[in-house]
Amino acid sequence: MIWLFAKVFVVGGLICVVGQIIMDLTNITPARVLVLFVTSGVILSGLGIYKPIVDFAQAGATVPLTGFGYVLAKGSMEAVDKNGLLGIFTGGLTATSAGIAAAIIFGYINALLFNSKSKN
Repeated sequence: MIWLFAKVFVVGGLICVVGQIIMDLTNITPARVLVLFVTSGVILSGLGIYKPIVDFAQAGATVPLTGFGYVLAKGSMEAVDKNGLLGIFTGGLTATSAGIAAAIIFGYINALLFNSKSKN
């Protein structure tokens, strides 16, 4: 059990470290890093590289944004096998719908509970 926690922590931490290094050493904005990570997850999944990382690190690889890209790609590939070409458009959304819905709901709850302030 402790070995699993260590794997999750190390792999998830390394993914976050890569993002922080990109932001520190370049002028890339955090929003672009987010897009880069999701796109990287899709590409690595399509090439079959990300699945072994997920098998090894589990939540350490699926919770960061690269994991969201992995789920998008996996859902699209499964839907293409099942529904043909239309699955390209429907599979990713179907596979990630629970996460997207949770983000919307919890974001709305936070907006109701907390008063946002703009940066000066």
